[in-house]
This record gives sequence, C-alpha cells and structure tokens, in this order.
Amino acid sequence: MKRSILGIGMALFLASLAAAQADLQPVAIVKLVKTEQISVKQLKTQVEEAEKAEGRTLTPAERRMVLDVMINERLVLQAAERDKLVISEAEVNQQIQQMRAQLSQNVNRQITDAEFAQAVKNDSGLDFPAFREQIRRRYTLQKYLQEKKKAVFQSFQAPAEADIQNFYNVNKAQFVRPETVRISMIQIPLGKDAADKVKAKALAEQLVREIGSNPAKFDEAVIRSKTPASGYQGGDAGYLPRNPQALQLVGQELLDTAFRLKQGEVSRMIENSQGYHILKITETYEMKNLTLNDIIQPGNLKTVREYITEGITQDRQQAIIAKATQELVAELRQGTPFQIFENNLKW
Repeated sequence: MKRSILGIGMALFLASLAAAQADLQPVAIVKLVKTEQISVKQLKTQVEEAEKAEGRTLTPAERRMVLDVMINERLVLQAAERDKLVISEAEVNQQIQQMRAQLSQNVNRQITDAEFAQAVKNDSGLDFPAFREQIRRRYTLQKYLQEKKKAVFQSFQAPAEADIQNFYNVNKAQFVRPETVRISMIQIPLGKDAADKVKAKALAEQLVREIGSNPAKFDEAVIRSKTPASGYQGGDAGYLPRNPQALQLVGQELLDTAFRLKQGEVSRMIENSQGYHILKITETYEMKNLTLNDIIQPGNLKTVREYITEGITQDRQQAIIAKATQELVAELRQGTPFQIFENNLKW
C-alpha cells in the first residue's frame, strides 16, 4: 500500500512538472531589435481572459488571433524602443490621473489612494506597480502609432451637416421618445427573512394611511426617510419610460400604475420582489418622434444631432485607428521578425 501511494504521488508530481515545463515552452519568439519570448503560459493567460470576456471557449483559429495580437504588440514596443520613443513618468502620471478623475466623478467624490488601488485590482487583477507598467506599455503603443502614422490620423474628417442629416433620415424610425414619467418613490425593502417582511408590510401600510392621496404628505414622508431610523428610502427615482426594458426592471404592476397616474398624483401601495412602493409622478412626457434638435431623453441635454455627430465621429476614429494599426503592423512584419512554434499552439 505504501509503495502504491508513493508511486501515485510520484506520478502526479512528474505530471505536474511536465505540465509546468510545457507552459514555459515558447509559442513564439519576437526579434525585431532583441529576442523576446512569448511562452505557452502567457498565451494561455490571454486566451483565458478572452474566453472569460466572451463567455465561451475560443477556437484554434481564434487562439491564433490572440497570439498575433501579442506578437504585434511586442513588435510595436520593440520598434518604439529602437526609435528611442520615451514615455516620461509625468506622462504615465497624467494617464493615471485621468482615470482616477473619471472614477471620482462616477462616485461624486474624490477617492483615496487606497480606494483607487483597490478599484484597479478589482478591474484588472493587477497590483498597482504592474498596473502602472501596463499603462506605460499602452501609452507607448498609442503614441508610437500616432507618431509613425501622422498622415493617416490627419486624414480624419469630422462629420458634415449632410452626413448627420443623411444618417437621421435613414434611421429616423429609431429616434422615438417613448411615453415617459419621472417618479418620486418611497420604497420599503423586504428584508432578509419572513419576520422582516412582516415588519416591512406593517410600515408600508402605516405610510399609506398617513399619506393617503395627499402629495404634501408624500413629500413629508420622503423627508423623514432621510433620518437613520426611518426604515425606508425615499426621493427622486428618475425617469421611467414605457418600454420592454423598464417592464423587465420594475414589473407590470408598477409600470402600469406609474402610467395611470397624472402628474402630482400619489399611488396606492405596490408590492414586488424588491419591496413595497408608493409613487408620486413629478413629470410626464408623451411619446414623440424626435427631430435633430430635440433632446434624446428627459434628463439628458444631449440632442439627437449631438448624439449622431458623436456616433459618426467615433466610427471614423475607430476606422482611422484600425487603418493606421494595419499599416504599421504590416511594415513591422516585413521580413518576418518573429517565429511561431506551431506544435506548442496545441493544448
């Protein structure tokens, strides 16, 4: 028995050692100005990330595409090193500060160093030093591409009025604002168990008796919701359109109730999977076919014209980047300054 256990243990050890050695084998070598190896493990990591994002297993051809992207990145980075493109610490700091400012804007306050580092870790899985290096690599790629392909980037043309009008005419049927209401809501959460639900329903019924159909009483209850021991939340719940997405989000009863009410009216108690609710309608908007100068949706000052302009601009910018990248990569791949080990692509 002891020999059997030892034999199994040794077999498992040798198998794991063989797997580790296989992962260290090169799947490609890039050698534009220096020799740089891409290991099987590095490729597997990138493939796994892509599969996680796609929610499926990549085909062999798609794995090969991932490897091509890795080769192209290293070719550009080596070319940037060859041409003495230097990214300063100040430039890296500026890129990071832009990300930090955007995150602070999203949470409506200045985030701390620790919060930013944790957000980076949650999003990328990287510790801050590794994240900083990743930023340096990405900005090097971007800057080198822009410098080497200036003519391509300079060929960009902003959308003209005719472009905007043509897009609107073809897609006019999509620019419809659905019937929409703005809601002030009192919500009593169900809690964690049956006892919490009983308490929640009792509180909801108490609020319904206090408020009745009186909008002023509703507003007073919203103010009381801000106190720590109120047991419920209240305030502006934003705009609710009458469409399938809203139906899926709030349920049939709440949606129907919201659109039966007139502006200023207060609803009865509504129960759904999220808790008990009392509504007051503060704004109403009829369904409308939007013109170029209308805002896209209530609460958003962006007009249809601005929305179309941004969309066309982004599409053209992406096309410019794709063209510049294809040209640069084709130039760097001339002479095949890399080697792929086909046998190591099979796992």
